[in-house]
Amino acid sequence: MTNLFPMFVKLEGRQVLVVGAGKVGEPKIAGLLDTGARIRVVSLEASPNVREWALEGKLGLHLRAFSPEDLDGMFLAVVATSSRSLNEQIYVEAQRRGVLCNVVDVPDLCDFFYPAVVRRGDLQIAVSTAGQSPSLAQKIRQQLEKQFGQGYATWVAELGETRRRILASDLDKERKLDLLHSLASREAVEAALARLAEAPSLAAKGEGA
Repeated sequence: MTNLFPMFVKLEGRQVLVVGAGKVGEPKIAGLLDTGARIRVVSLEASPNVREWALEGKLGLHLRAFSPEDLDGMFLAVVATSSRSLNEQIYVEAQRRGVLCNVVDVPDLCDFFYPAVVRRGDLQIAVSTAGQSPSLAQKIRQQLEKQFGQGYATWVAELGETRRRILASDLDKERKLDLLHSLASREAVEAALARLAEAPSLAAKGEGA
């Protein structure tokens, strides 16, 4: 078994190819829209949402058959067609060009996998089973969504601002590290989330006064 290296990749400004824009390809494309990637979609057909995204200038849509040249200059490729032979062809062409490729639902034809993701602002928690059981990954994601509520988004943003202030201060390095570690302690997390949870109720009381 190959051990995967988990990482979060910056796609802003990078070229990404998606082949297939139907019910399988659409959610994969949706996951790329907010990354700032330069998305090119090649497909004989496209769902209404994908067509709308193209009209809004969020991606380039080419309603035609795949050509190997579509991979030229790409950083990564996502393949979501219903043809096994075409999927294999695209994967082989991507390998020849050194382009990272994911053939949806075919783990053997994947250089990377789409994880199940919990997003709370800048906090992202990704779960992967290396394509073995996406259903299990989704169930774990649902559990994590309950554990890490929406309050984490605000708290992480505040934590980032506090961290920048500490790093810019005149404190010595050791003291800075102590403060940074204390900010992420269990007690600090619980206190911050409790404070954020109280904020809406206090605001509601104020409106009724």
